[in-house]
Amino acid sequence: MIEKELRSISGYLLFVIGLALLFGGFVYAIATGSPVTGLIIGVTGFIILIGLTVINPNEAVVTTFFGDYMGTMKQNGLRWVNPLFRRKKISLRARNLNGQKLKVNDKLGNPIEIAAVVVWRVGDTAKASFEVDDYVKYVEIQSEAAVRHLAGIYAYDSMEDEEASAQEVTLRDGSGKINEMLEAELTERLSRAGIDVLEARISHLAYAPEIAGAMLQRQQASAVVAARRQIVNGAVGMVDMALAMLSDKQIVELDEERKAAMVSNLLVVLCGEKAATPILNAGTLYP
Repeated sequence: MIEKELRSISGYLLFVIGLALLFGGFVYAIATGSPVTGLIIGVTGFIILIGLTVINPNEAVVTTFFGDYMGTMKQNGLRWVNPLFRRKKISLRARNLNGQKLKVNDKLGNPIEIAAVVVWRVGDTAKASFEVDDYVKYVEIQSEAAVRHLAGIYAYDSMEDEEASAQEVTLRDGSGKINEMLEAELTERLSRAGIDVLEARISHLAYAPEIAGAMLQRQQASAVVAARRQIVNGAVGMVDMALAMLSDKQIVELDEERKAAMVSNLLVVLCGEKAATPILNAGTLYP
């Protein structure tokens, strides 16, 4: 089914004519004593009035004639078409679908909670009316299926180190890419029903309650390891710089054993969680 436009005519003049015939037939029957003629005139006016349809802005009327699709009227105002046409109004306004929280398993098998918000509207009234039974329900079911499918092909978060997974798309970190893929899949699924997807975004994402505590501990441990790694990298650089400066300026000559002791002491001072308490050597460097 492909939408086609049905041209209608303005209904204001026909509204006046229909009312005039309807009441004129009643008056004519009383005045002349000819009820048959008056009835015919009145019925003619009533039939004309049946063909009137009010179309609001961002609204369309799908018409059929004994099962045949005749076209869609989108002109706003009071319009008139064949009174025998069956008419169905469809809103063309944008609508929001606030999806419910779904409990699914991600790519790694972890149970997560996910929900999405979809902004959509009817783009093809013929498909929306005749290709699916209930296009509103169809949008709800297909949106849920798309979110479940998306959650199943991506992990909530990467379990590897940051360097190894820098290019990996996850549900938590790849929000822009994830939203684009969700919108593309919804567009493909809903196009058969004549639905245009204006926007689709993940609105809720969290681990399921039964593993939320364990995953929080893992994230905290990962943060501690990352912080320690940065501290160690900085400390090693400072020790290397200190040894190089001592050697270049020939302030003091250290053998390998003393260098190792110095490196050990500096790393303890720089990497320790608490401030170190130094012990001053007032004697000679060598015992």
